[in-house]
Amino acid sequence: MTIDSDRHPTTLSWAVRLLRGEAVALGLVAAWLIWADLTADATDLPSALLVTAFALGGAAALWALGGALNRRRAGARAPAIVLQLMLLPVGWFMIQGGMGWLGVPLMALGLGVSALLVSTPTNRALGFD
Repeated sequence: MTIDSDRHPTTLSWAVRLLRGEAVALGLVAAWLIWADLTADATDLPSALLVTAFALGGAAALWALGGALNRRRAGARAPAIVLQLMLLPVGWFMIQGGMGWLGVPLMALGLGVSALLVSTPTNRALGFD
């Protein structure tokens, strides 16, 4: 029997930090959307509320997945990776729309966090061999 000397490896810690950071950033976007919804002169209210709810839900999901991974729940890894890979098309369309300054870092963030989540130390900490 071997004892895992690194029960919470650096790769997992950084993945949790980045997921929580993304949750905070998306929460700030949601707060801005709420303010925009309340102060808009004319709006398609159902669409505005749907976009705002999507942002709030995404922030909550990222925060919860970060917490679950921090507690070493293996089942949180796959949904976290899916959310990270969703940054790839978002970043791509930002690049196509002339916002490469934001699209490229978003794509790098998604790939980076995904790499942290599938790294060997993280696999060991989550019980994958």
